[in-house]
This record gives sequence, structure tokens and C-alpha cells, in this order.
Amino acid sequence: MPADRSRPPRRPSRVAGFVVVAVLLGLAGWIAADLRPPEPLAVDAPAEQFSAGRAFAHVEEIATGVRVPGSAATDRVVDDLVDTLSALGLDTRVQNAVGAVRTASGETRMARVQNVVGVLPGADSTGRIFLTAHHDSVETGPGAADDAAGVAAVLESVRALTAGPLLRNDVVVVLTDAEEACSCGAEAFVDSHPLAAAGGVVLNLEARGTRGPPIMFETSSGNAGLAEAYAAAAPHPVATSFAVEVYRAMPNFTDFSVFLADGGFTGLNTAFIDGAAGYHTPQDVPERLDRGSLQAMGDNALATARALGNADLTALARPEADDATYFPVLGELVRYPGRLVWPVAGGALAAVALLVLVVARRGISSLRRTIVGTLLAAVPLVLAPLAAQGTWLLLVAIRPGYGQLLDPWRPGWFRLACVAVVATVVLTWFALLRRRVGAVPLVVGGLVWLAALAGVLAAVAPGGSYLAAWPALAGALTGLLAAATPSRVVRLLAALVGGAVAVAVLAPTVVLFLPALGLSSAAAPAAVAALLLVALLPALDLLFPDETEHRPRAVAAVPAAVLGLAVACTGAGLAVDRFDATHPVPSRLAYVLDAGTGQASWVSTEGSPGDWTAGYVGSRFELPVDYPYLGGDVWSGRAEAADLAPADVETVSDTLVGGRRELTVRVTPQRSGVRVVVLDLRVDGGTVVGARIGGRAVPEEELGGDRVWIVFHAPPEDGLQASVSLEGGGAAELRVIDVSDGLAGLPGFEPRPDGVDAAGAHSTDVVLVAGTTPLG
Repeated sequence: MPADRSRPPRRPSRVAGFVVVAVLLGLAGWIAADLRPPEPLAVDAPAEQFSAGRAFAHVEEIATGVRVPGSAATDRVVDDLVDTLSALGLDTRVQNAVGAVRTASGETRMARVQNVVGVLPGADSTGRIFLTAHHDSVETGPGAADDAAGVAAVLESVRALTAGPLLRNDVVVVLTDAEEACSCGAEAFVDSHPLAAAGGVVLNLEARGTRGPPIMFETSSGNAGLAEAYAAAAPHPVATSFAVEVYRAMPNFTDFSVFLADGGFTGLNTAFIDGAAGYHTPQDVPERLDRGSLQAMGDNALATARALGNADLTALARPEADDATYFPVLGELVRYPGRLVWPVAGGALAAVALLVLVVARRGISSLRRTIVGTLLAAVPLVLAPLAAQGTWLLLVAIRPGYGQLLDPWRPGWFRLACVAVVATVVLTWFALLRRRVGAVPLVVGGLVWLAALAGVLAAVAPGGSYLAAWPALAGALTGLLAAATPSRVVRLLAALVGGAVAVAVLAPTVVLFLPALGLSSAAAPAAVAALLLVALLPALDLLFPDETEHRPRAVAAVPAAVLGLAVACTGAGLAVDRFDATHPVPSRLAYVLDAGTGQASWVSTEGSPGDWTAGYVGSRFELPVDYPYLGGDVWSGRAEAADLAPADVETVSDTLVGGRRELTVRVTPQRSGVRVVVLDLRVDGGTVVGARIGGRAVPEEELGGDRVWIVFHAPPEDGLQASVSLEGGGAAELRVIDVSDGLAGLPGFEPRPDGVDAAGAHSTDVVLVAGTTPLG
């Protein structure tokens, strides 16, 4: 396609272009550095301030070992939490209850829980603030970050609150049990605790890693007032309304989800999410926790609690009419009402449309050429995310242990490589087409896609529309300015200003989403990075020689340099990030025994078994019967049957009442250390119309069929009592699977070598023993 013969705006020198790009890169670096947590305060910090040093002492006390529901470690932690809160003057009690949750996958989970609940009364309360975190851990690690850090932040925040003036509103501390198992502690609190009846505002503290800035990533609907309060109060505000949109669309579940599902609560959910390689693993120890992340979380929690503690909660405790749009820019949280989403998106669409017309009228780019440029601009937006994901697959091929990780242990160089790969794709595409099609049609075409995306997001995910709307609007307005004059200075300033807006809006999302989604899902943050690079095309174009010059080497040098950077960063990452004893290869192995048949198997849910796991499993298939945590295709291998007794099932009563069969059984594990009991009841030709397990009614969604499947955590030592009501006759059969932790002592098991450890998954290092009992 021949170039337009009309004269484009005068071109600045390449030196000036390099200066502009360097300034924009510096701005991006500044933004990334500004998102880092602050320095932690020592134990001698002023009493009214949050001190990570003081809070870390709580982390060390809590995270001394695994804390699953019903364990002796949990009893110890609960006693210590009661003592700590009581010493601070809070009326503190332990709620002993059974929680029941129906998961998104349709499974019913229940647990005996011990929630620690304390009350700090306000002077003239208009409502209640709930400071929440969970004191339990997963079975595979001590949970220093997840969520001893959250509990410690709550304790230190409450201490600081008691050291200051009395707040207006009541503060209720809720330290829940069994979050990792099923969020059953939060459900029990919301369902039956008197303090939950009137609802209130929840500030929940979580972790999905061991470091990074705490991100306020989830809110209740109608969050405008709460977002404003958080932005005004938090000294380290890191939040984006796009994250709220993403999280609402995901199946993820925390205690905060339970509060929101109740309908009587509003609130904010915060977590730090970097360092995901240690998440839920034996490596989630106090020594690995970043105290700066703890400081930032506590600073924000304390400041927000103080602000809400003195506010009128009447309105904030109820959802408002709409959500706010907000995003971080250099330590501040830019925000505006949701009602402005469409005007901003519409303004971007109108400005880009006007730019298309102006460049056509001024002979800079014909309408036909702009259409071609727009169609071609879709290429890098598609290819760049695929290239980033392909880079991760290449890393997994080079180092197979990465296949079990969300993110590498030391991901910094790899993240830079991911961004460089995206830039390589965009710049190569631009270099190949700019002389034939023209730089202006490609630049304008990229803005068309940004504006169109802004409109789509405004319709389906309003909180994310800003990501495309502001770069498109700024790019179009500065493009109009550049088109209006042949001045080199104006074109230079237009590229700088338009690029600065794009960097300010999009760079924080790239920086935050890389650890949030991990390099194993690199395509998603790479898509945002591709939008940023396309928005920066007016500045990047200045790195190339004039379109009229035929200098292929100079043109190729730009993407080649970035490709070299990508390769260098990848090499540096492989050199720096090596597996060792403190950064191990994660592995998953379980032992399954059917006591009725005597058949035993080693089972792994690894996508591709590592060297150690492959010594136990060798074939992939779907298990013939259901087991918890082992659904779908798994890797399996024959194992020697251990002498492990199944749970005892005793019929307590079996009567007919009004045409229904009322059956009660007691299930008592015969092995030590059983922490989970699965009840799989089937009725031939009948219907289960009612059930109570451990004294708590089973959710109605589980009933109405010929089968119930209940996963019960922390069964009582003297046995778990289950009562069911059956209609329609037919024989009943109860299959019980009990679950314990630890593979040591099993026949044929050899401990993992140095550099290999348990993965952070419920299917790791568990022993499952099944037995079936006919119930007539």
C-alpha cells in the first residue's frame, strides 16, 4: 500500500524521541517503586501508631505450626487471642458453633469452629465496624502470612485504637476459624451470633502471598461511600475498581464473601498478594513474611477503622446507588462516581472519532488508510498476550518444576521479560507496517480499539472502563493538537502528555496484576501491557527514522534491542531463580485406601508429575469412586495396603415417623489425627429430605435427591452424629472417608529429597481411608 502523499506534521529528532521515551520509562519506574510497601516501624513506635515490630511478635506466636480446626494448636491460639483482647479491655468470648457452607461447585462443607469475638464499645454508636481475619491455617503450612499477619494486624490496630481517644462507633473483632476449610467460621458468626444480627461495615484482612502492597481488591456493591472513606483515610491506598470487577467474576471465596452473601453487611477486603510461591506451603513461615507489607496493611486498617469509627455509619452500612471508579496514581487514589463512567467512555469515543475525521480532512491519513490501520492494530493486542503466555510455557519446558507454581519464587526478572516480550511484539508489528501503511493510521487505529474497549467495559465491567477510556481520550486530544500544527515541539509535548496519562493509568495495573495472576496466567497482565504499548505508539514512533527514509537496519534495531532485553531478562531470571531447600519444587501426593476391597493407591493432582512424584504414580485416569480433593483425572500408582482402620458407623436410632424414615448414626474415626470426615449417603429409590450433622442443619440445596455428600471438618473425638430424614423407602448405604495428614510411616513411602516439598494444596500429603456400611 503506497504512502499518503500529503505532508504529515513535522517530525522531532530521534534524540528528542529517545528523551521522551526515557521520561515515560522513568515515570513507569517511579509508579512501580511508589507501590512498594513502606519501611516497618519498630516496637518502640508511638502507642497510637501501628507498629509492624509489635505486630510481628503476634505472627511469631501464632504461626508456630499448622492450625487446622479442632487441633490442639488451634486451642492454644484461641486461648492466647482471648487473653490478648481481654487485656486490651475488650469483652471477649469464644463462639463454639458448627458452620455450613454450600460452595460454588455444589459441595456442602461443614466444620466445628471456635471464633474469637471481642467488642470495643463506642461512645455514641451509629453502627458497628467489624475487624476480621482468620486464625486458622491450611494443613500444609503454618500460615504466617495467610493469615497470622491479618490477625496480628487486627490485634495491633485494636491496641492502637485503645491507646487513643474513644471512638464514636462500636468495633467488633471477629477472628474466625476454618476459613481455609470452608469459611465455616464466618458462616457460623453471620448465621447465629447476636452481634451479627444488625450488620455493619466489615474490614477483612487476608493474604495470598508473603509480600507486596496490600491491595483493597474487593468491596460490597454500591461502594462509592466506602471507597471515598478508604481513599481519604488510608496512608498507603492501593486499590483499583477493575480488581473489584475481576474478583466478582471469579469463583474465589473468602470470609468476606460470607458476610456479603448475608446481605446485611458492606465492607472492604484487603490482601497482599505477591510471593505466591510460598502461599499455603510449609514455607509460609514468619521469616518469609515482609514486615513492610504488614506495616502497610496495619497502617491502612488502623486509619480506616479510625475514620469509620468516628463517622456516621447509617449510610455506609448500606449499599449506595452505584460503585465508584478508582485507581492508584503516585500515592493517591484517583476516584469519581460511577455515573461518570459512560460520559468518560463516550468522550473517548467522540474524541477518537473526531481525530479520525481531522487526520482525514488535513490529508494526514485517508479514511481508508485509517480503517486498514485499525484492523491491523488488533494484531498486537492478540499476539502479545499469546507471546507472553508462550514465554511461560517455554520456561516450564526448560524448568518443569515451574508447572506446579502460580509464580516463580523470585519472579522479578521474569516479569520484566514478560513486559519486554509484549513490547517486542508491538514494536515488531509497528516496524513492519509503519512505512507501508503509515505511522498515523496505526496510531489512530490503536486509539480506536482503546475507545471501543472503553465502551465495552462501561457496559459489562464499569469499574474497568477507565483503563481504556483515559488513555484513549488523552491520546485523541493530544493527537488533535499535534495534527493542528506542524510544530515539532507540539508533537513532542503531545506524545509526552498522552503517553504520561497512559502510563499513569495502565502501568499500576500491569505492576499489580503480574503478581496477582502470576506468570502462569501471564496472558492477562500482558493484555493490559499491550494496551499500554499501543497507547504509547506516538512516543515510540519517535524512536524510528522518518517513514520516507528507507533504513531497514535502523528500523529493525528498535524491536531487536527490546527482544535482546527480553532474552537477557529471561536468562537472568533462570540464573537467579533456582530451586533449593528454601525455594523447593512443589509436589502433590496422596494415599488412598478402600478398606472394603483392600485396594490402595498413590494419587497425585500434579499436571505433570515431577521426578519425585513420578516414583509413585505413572498412569492418568479418573478414580472409580469419589474422594475429596481428588476430582477429575489424576495420576495414580499401585500402593501397598496399610493397616488403617476405617471409621466406625453405629446406628443410634432407625424409626418411621409419619411415613418418613428417621435415621441417626454416629461416625467415629478409628485412626488418630483424622481432621475431616466425608459422609456419602445414598438411598436406592428414595429421597433425602432432611439432615442434621453435628447438631447443625444441612443446607437445603444439598437435599431433595437420593444422595448427600457432606465434608465435615473437625469431627468430635467421641464421634460425629448425623441424622437424616428419608422418603420413598429403599436401602440406604453410607460411605465414610476419613482424612488425616502426613505420609510418613506408610509402606513404600520415602521422604522428599532436599529441594522438593509439599505444594500448597488440599490434595497434598493426605491419607484417605474409605469404608462402606449398609444401613438397611
